[in-house]
Amino acid sequence: MFFEKRDDGIVLRVRLTPNASACMLTGIYTDGAGVEFLKVSVCSVPEKGKANKELVAFLAKKLKTAKSAIALVSGNTDRCKKLLIAGDKDIAERVAGLAEEIK
Repeated sequence: MFFEKRDDGIVLRVRLTPNASACMLTGIYTDGAGVEFLKVSVCSVPEKGKANKELVAFLAKKLKTAKSAIALVSGNTDRCKKLLIAGDKDIAERVAGLAEEIK
């Protein structure tokens, strides 16, 4: 799975594609070690954190949560990122629901 539950929220692994024609979920990416990432495309260019900001805004809208509840944990300049999503007990269900939108 592309996310894991923790005491302080959900850690979501994302493979980001910047400079796309639209913001959307595009699939599941599996790296060489078998770790899964949610593939997300955003329109912004990867300069000065613009793509990261758009990613956070996109995910906040999809998950119906505040942007301030999503923090970039790792991958600031990498395509593969980890985000910590704080929230209520339903946040895990909403994150898992992102996979259903892709199918």
